[in-house]
Amino acid sequence: MTENAAAVRSVPGASAVALTEAYDTALLDLDGVVYAGPHAIAHAVESLDRARAAGMRLAYVTNNASRPPRVVAGHLTELGVPAEPGDVINSAQAAARLVAEKVPAGSRVLVVGGAGLLEALEERGLVPVRSLDDDPAAVVQGYDPSVGWADLAEASYAVGRGLPWVASNTDLSIPTARGIAPGNGTLVAAVRAATGVEPEVAGKPLPPMHRETVLRTGAKRPLVVGDRLDTDIEGAFNGGVDSLLVFTGIATPEEVLAAPLRHRPTYLAEDLRGLLEAQPEVAAAGGGRFGCGGWTAGADGGVLALDGAGSRIDALRALCAAAWTWADAHGGAAPESAKALAGLPAAG
Repeated sequence: MTENAAAVRSVPGASAVALTEAYDTALLDLDGVVYAGPHAIAHAVESLDRARAAGMRLAYVTNNASRPPRVVAGHLTELGVPAEPGDVINSAQAAARLVAEKVPAGSRVLVVGGAGLLEALEERGLVPVRSLDDDPAAVVQGYDPSVGWADLAEASYAVGRGLPWVASNTDLSIPTARGIAPGNGTLVAAVRAATGVEPEVAGKPLPPMHRETVLRTGAKRPLVVGDRLDTDIEGAFNGGVDSLLVFTGIATPEEVLAAPLRHRPTYLAEDLRGLLEAQPEVAAAGGGRFGCGGWTAGADGGVLALDGAGSRIDALRALCAAAWTWADAHGGAAPESAKALAGLPAAG
């Protein structure tokens, strides 16, 4: 755990050197951070190339269990981000390890999901099956666009009979090239509704995924990089490591300003160019206000106010300090932010 992660985060963190120098490994989410569907996100390819050249190890950590690591690595390489299968850690691998700890070696496991889960189970010496008639010892469920009613029904029958049930993750949504679509959490909810049973969850933000990542990367000073507060940032919080939130996927400024402690990132950046930069200090400016890069922000009377000029991300850093500090002093209630957010400049 770093000093930043250990602190009660009422103010975004600062780094006097580029994050590529401050951390040895970037644990990068994929969907919404590196790519959206088949396309790379703006500035991702060149930023990752420069981070790698600076000596930072790049590991790709995703809750998406649909594709095996070799397929994901191939996709990344096609986008101009060279990657090997060993650079990719997914929630299917974490889920398969959990299942392997629950059932005898060689057991059959009912799979609701795609090739990523199949290969992860086989790596653990387990036998994937698709029907309760095949006498499985457990059920494992992960996202795949092919999952339909019949798959969810089969899982429900098995879970209803008392078989252990592991979900790769419970993300309610997933970013695609066309927009935001239902994620594995919506599919898990269908089985939960049918059975009244809660699964054991492997993926971010829960500890099994962090354990899997550390085991596979050997990271000593990791930095989690993500676009979601409830998976990437909370996962970093649970693992006691620092995090960088980028605004290229799910999270919005409104959500960050209202974030409880476990959802507060260490650092903020518009996109992956933030890896290559030092992170400015957000300083107290007196009267309960905070300053960063030409901006000052405060929360007088529970209403956020923003003054000054500069980049949007510096304004957000100052606003986060004001909003989080005010919330911590008022039982966690978030201050009203609409007027301050209306004054933000466009992203650069």
